[in-house]
Amino acid sequence: MTASRIVELAEFGGPEVLKIVQRDLPPPATGEVQIRHKAIGFNFIDIYQRKGIYPLPLPTGLGFEAAGVVEAVGQGVLEHAVGERVAYMNAGVGAYSERRNVAADKLVRLPESVSDETAATLLFKGMTAQYLLRRTHRVEPGDVLLVHSAAGGVGQILTRWATALGATVFGTTGSPEKRETALAAGCKEVIDLNDPQWPEAFLAASGIKARVVYDAIGKDTLLRSLDCAAPFGLVVNYGASSGKAPAVDPELLNKKGCLFLTRPSVFPHNANPATFRANAADLLDAIARGHVKADIGGRFELNDIAEVHRAAEQRRLKGTILIIP
Repeated sequence: MTASRIVELAEFGGPEVLKIVQRDLPPPATGEVQIRHKAIGFNFIDIYQRKGIYPLPLPTGLGFEAAGVVEAVGQGVLEHAVGERVAYMNAGVGAYSERRNVAADKLVRLPESVSDETAATLLFKGMTAQYLLRRTHRVEPGDVLLVHSAAGGVGQILTRWATALGATVFGTTGSPEKRETALAAGCKEVIDLNDPQWPEAFLAASGIKARVVYDAIGKDTLLRSLDCAAPFGLVVNYGASSGKAPAVDPELLNKKGCLFLTRPSVFPHNANPATFRANAADLLDAIARGHVKADIGGRFELNDIAEVHRAAEQRRLKGTILIIP
């Protein structure tokens, strides 16, 4: 057995319910790899799960993505060896830990050009952007896009990558100080969501409705996001930072221009190991080309996990959050 510090959630609630505990980690089972984490990623879904908005059986770990070094391999594992650098984002919760056993088919081998910190901060968010830009709608040159929360982790990646693909991106942010961050990521213009007339402000800035609206906010924005989509356009609700999005009457989509509305997520898009590795290769290529970059807004130790969640909920940081075991 190997000892490992982990974050354990025994009840839903505020950041204070997150506890650091010591647990014995058994050797990796057949088909598993034991990883010593070097860097752990944070995602807003971690907060939803901590609060019970997306409930998990308790007690549970949290965290979906991390990067580290293979320390042991179980029987039947041929594709990975001790000492390899690997990362994952779809192995179930439990990344908030020093060490972890992970199914080998959930891992991607990291090239020398991608650091542990880059992988841990970009894999989950980058794979989210990958399916949004390449699968949900294959972005083409000339597309006009509206990206909510454009200064956030996924928002910046979406903006940079879509711009590199030839699209024109307009963004929204919830505070004026984040405007420069969104502009630096490639937004042509940034709309303040505190303005009650933000859809009209978007149309005034763009002069045209969006081919796709990427909405990770949900409750506070979705219905008005429909007003920003061009006829036969697509509204993608892929998150709920303000709460669960309201139900939409299909007839409303007809009246607003025969719109398409979808609620995708990253895990079904990467459930098949071969598909996951192909999608990851697409992302790693985009990183190598400079289309996707790590913009780390804050680094925290694992012991300070409650403060990580407070900082994220209070939106005190720009960019992504990195956790060091």
